[in-house]
Amino acid sequence: MNFDFNQLQQFIGQAKRQYEELRQKMAGISVEASAGGGMVTVRMDGNKQLLDIRLDPDVVKNDPDMLPDLIRAAINEAGRRVDQALQSELGSMAGGLNLPGLV
Repeated sequence: MNFDFNQLQQFIGQAKRQYEELRQKMAGISVEASAGGGMVTVRMDGNKQLLDIRLDPDVVKNDPDMLPDLIRAAINEAGRRVDQALQSELGSMAGGLNLPGLV
């Protein structure tokens, strides 16, 4: 078994750089999702921090009991969209890792 320590160090350095690049990209991502035909709309960043919630005044006035479910649905969908963006970024970045000769 042939192990090249220098290549391992190069790989680790490359992985650290790409991790930092991914963190910066995720900080710049903003997704939007809605529920109830647009009655509730949320915006979330790449770190899954809720940035904004917009509520249609009619749903607040006419169906306040449904409001928690709509908010939850919109937030969950925004989280899924962040996950999709992250998977997409990870897939493209992993293709850039140079693994040959590591082991």
